[in-house]
Amino acid sequence: QVKLVESGGGLVQAGGSLRLSCLAPELTFRRYFAGWFRRAPGKDREFVAQASWEGDETMYEDSVKGRFMISRDNDKKVVYLQMNSLKANDTAIYYCALSGGTILHAHQGEHDYWGQGIQVIVSS
Repeated sequence: QVKLVESGGGLVQAGGSLRLSCLAPELTFRRYFAGWFRRAPGKDREFVAQASWEGDETMYEDSVKGRFMISRDNDKKVVYLQMNSLKANDTAIYYCALSGGTILHAHQGEHDYWGQGIQVIVSS
């Protein structure tokens, strides 16, 4: 079973920053679009961001635009999510996901591989 390994979560005060990482050691990583989703307490999982094969094209959920930045390092097989100006409602479990698609999208069902999730807690 393919494993995506997330790291970098934790507890941070509102206004602070965190950087999430997701390693995909077993895959031909550069063949996949790489993205992040999150599930806040009591809510459905939602799209956060996605980057194209080389990371030159990106897409973001409206509430994180200007605060979060997705990037990737194909040589290291890692996708990052830099989260700045964090708010209490960014508290969630964050999941990385890889899609074999060819255009940027936010459809959960079209992602082939998922991480186990990592907790981010933003205290107000």
